[in-house]
Amino acid sequence: MQAAPVRATAIPSFTDALRAVESLLMSGGQRTARRNAWTSVLEDRRRAKDRVEAQQVLDKALASRP
Repeated sequence: MQAAPVRATAIPSFTDALRAVESLLMSGGQRTARRNAWTSVLEDRRRAKDRVEAQQVLDKALASRP
């Protein structure tokens, strides 16, 4: 008896599934605008984190001054 051939199909990630649903519900322009907006949010968060870290470094430097 021969084993049945195995078919390797990748299970889509959650992100892939969301993008598939998004592509069905939104036109291309809306999709692009939404992704651009999300990219801006992530960049704003990164800049805010950088500002906090820079402020902490400055505070430590001022505290250690004689």
